[in-house]
Amino acid sequence: MSERNERPAGTAGPFARDNRMDSATRAFVAHRNLLFTLTYEIIGSATDAEDVLQESWLLWAGVDIGTVLDQRAYLIRIATRQALKRLRTLDRRKETYVGPWLPEPLLTALDVAEDVELADSVSMAMLLVLETLQPTERAVFVLREVFGLDYGEIAEAVGKSPAAVRQIARRARSHVAARRPRGTGSPAEHRAALQAFQRAVETGDLQSLLDILAPDVVALSDGGGVRHALPRPVVGVGNVARLLAVGWWKRDAERSVELVQINGGPGLLVRVDGEIDGVLAVRVENGYVTGAYHVRNPEKLSHVERETAVSR
Repeated sequence: MSERNERPAGTAGPFARDNRMDSATRAFVAHRNLLFTLTYEIIGSATDAEDVLQESWLLWAGVDIGTVLDQRAYLIRIATRQALKRLRTLDRRKETYVGPWLPEPLLTALDVAEDVELADSVSMAMLLVLETLQPTERAVFVLREVFGLDYGEIAEAVGKSPAAVRQIARRARSHVAARRPRGTGSPAEHRAALQAFQRAVETGDLQSLLDILAPDVVALSDGGGVRHALPRPVVGVGNVARLLAVGWWKRDAERSVELVQINGGPGLLVRVDGEIDGVLAVRVENGYVTGAYHVRNPEKLSHVERETAVSR
């Protein structure tokens, strides 16, 4: 009897392994932008989110995906657990951070602003609100309010019972609602306000700044101890206007300001002698600037050199 080219039952040859890995890769790539957005919103750091994706990929590559009924849900579960581990480590690093800590800014495409809920969820203002939540609260809020997972799926991701997740979600939603921006207006109106703000900053025109800033405007800056930044928040239209007119905008070098999309909304990319010096993300509510978030820490500027895709 001639030999047949068969594999013993229960074994897998190299082609089967290759096919399985190809399927795993395709699934991961298909969901990568979603997973990045999820982990970025949980952590607030794009660099750490990229690291979490690498860790998640290694875990996913070891899974027999033939047994996975819902690949999206499974990948979200892996990424959420890794993001929570990283967030707790990052929280410890923040305790020794020099000066105010701001989220790592992203240069995003114009079409992100068209998805209002997505743009709001990745905005600097919202990320700062999420910073006030406990790690599990933050993950539950993002999974429920941004990605629309049901309580059972979230429970699997965070290691809690569905009943506990419901309570956490309710608490987090109430906390965020009390602090989130309440502005109205279209992206075009926001952009027009920022253009006026840009002209005022470029010229150092104090009156123009007074006209565009809200009475209770807040300015924060993050230099990470590497570059000069505000040691504490500056509050109030007069204080912030003077800061922008004569403080931050020093004319001691060749500077340029470019209007770009930062975290789903309009912002300013600042260059000094042709090199990126910082990003100024702006919160606009009802036609007035209510928040200015200036990131100068060089370690946080790698994701403003090219667009980062976000999705949900």
